[in-house]
Amino acid sequence: MIKTKFEELGLKDSILKSINDLNFENPSDIQEKSIPVSLQGYDIIGQAQTGTGKTLAFGAPILSNMGPKGGAIQTLILAPTRELAIQVSEELLKLCKYEKYKILPIYGGQSFDRQLAALKRGVDIVVGTPGRILDHINRRTLKLQNVKFLVLDEADEMLNMGFIEDIESILSNLNEERQTLLFSATMPRPIKNLSKNYMKPDAQHIVIAKKSMTVSKIQQSYFLVNSSNKFDSLCRILDVDNPTTTIMFCKTKKGVDELVDALHGKGYSVEGMHGDMKQSQRMNTLAKFKSGQLHFLVATDVAARGIDVEDVTHVINYDLPQDIESYVHRIGRTGRANKEGIAYSFASRKEVSFIRQIENHTKSKIVKKDIPTLADIFSAKSGSLIENIGNVLQEDSYNTFLPMAKELINEYGAEDVTASLLKLMFDKELNCNYAEESVDVDDTTRLFLSIGKLDKARAKDVIEFLDNTAGVKGKEIGRIDILDKFSFVDVPSNLVNIILENSKGKMFGKRKVNIEISNKRK
Repeated sequence: MIKTKFEELGLKDSILKSINDLNFENPSDIQEKSIPVSLQGYDIIGQAQTGTGKTLAFGAPILSNMGPKGGAIQTLILAPTRELAIQVSEELLKLCKYEKYKILPIYGGQSFDRQLAALKRGVDIVVGTPGRILDHINRRTLKLQNVKFLVLDEADEMLNMGFIEDIESILSNLNEERQTLLFSATMPRPIKNLSKNYMKPDAQHIVIAKKSMTVSKIQQSYFLVNSSNKFDSLCRILDVDNPTTTIMFCKTKKGVDELVDALHGKGYSVEGMHGDMKQSQRMNTLAKFKSGQLHFLVATDVAARGIDVEDVTHVINYDLPQDIESYVHRIGRTGRANKEGIAYSFASRKEVSFIRQIENHTKSKIVKKDIPTLADIFSAKSGSLIENIGNVLQEDSYNTFLPMAKELINEYGAEDVTASLLKLMFDKELNCNYAEESVDVDDTTRLFLSIGKLDKARAKDVIEFLDNTAGVKGKEIGRIDILDKFSFVDVPSNLVNIILENSKGKMFGKRKVNIEISNKRK
């Protein structure tokens, strides 16, 4: 299949030159379909997933059609978060490398006076969050009557964050003859209403079909963990993979802080990002991560929105997200620009069913992996140890140590001395002092119970029954499948005998419950 080239889309030569400098080979689907339409001046509703190159899709044609620089604001771009506003402005700066339009990101948390001073000096493109843009409009410090191009980027996210009224207020201050480009991963009714009320009747709706929700280039795996071995498991994985640029996700701000502190204690180059941190601190952290000064970034979902860092090798879901879409957004931070990416998730027994839901929804495979043992770590690091020693031998810079080496070899033998030095090097390479050869994760056993829906049994009733009869708590119980006449329950293998001895034969309502180890998983 012959792929379309950027040169065939009708873009301005200077913009094509910038795209070539960025080493983009071929346009993505949304770029290929929307750029020619946008260049013709049509309003566009672009429906495509996050991470498909939407900034270039709207930025390249707008920059190609903009008038002379240095006058009034020609383009206004609205984005849901500060991080995304900054990211978009940075990408546009790269695209207009040979045009040198002045681009200003405007967002809350930044000095209002500083923004005002930049606006007075003259700006061609403003990229901002709705709240701060509206503040400027209300103060009459942002003149938008000459805006020719309006972009609503990630419109569904702006809707989710409650910006719909702000957006409508902003739209009411713009020239109706403008060209409007709306991009959104989903198309809920309020977004449809927005497009109907504020876009031209001949607006073009471009839909890019989902392709396994953009996870095809990402190797997805999960590790079965519990709260007591979770951090130890993480350290083992980092020791084996030795990733260079990794984003880790936690559910809560407290979780981010605790994980960052724990990783700091083990010597990792890591910082966190969440909503309670000052904007200047978050931007400084992101700058260090982008430049490679920082190898690990721990973030919440909200704080990570808009982060677009090239060459992220790993995404680690230290905590699983609340929904499947958030999972896809998270792991989409790696495997970009047709590169391979790795996504790991930590899951408890009760969370494995959610992993299966993700698989079904994304039509992808999430492989269960074993937590690395010390032998695995040794195997992973042995190659680099041998390579390092070989480099020292080739450099011939070890003469100072020869008398000491001869003395040790004469007393202990060459093999024992070499092995002991390798052990010292190996121990130094480890980020954690592992107490055990392997991580003990309770195996799960599936039990058959002779009660079901016909007995009016519900999951919470089964949990209550096992608690009352055997003292087994709900947090220890995994998947529960209730059929008409019987049920299946996943429990830790070390609790099976306790349940059989204490719960088997006990009454559930008016029936004695028979419990057996199941040989089949239904």
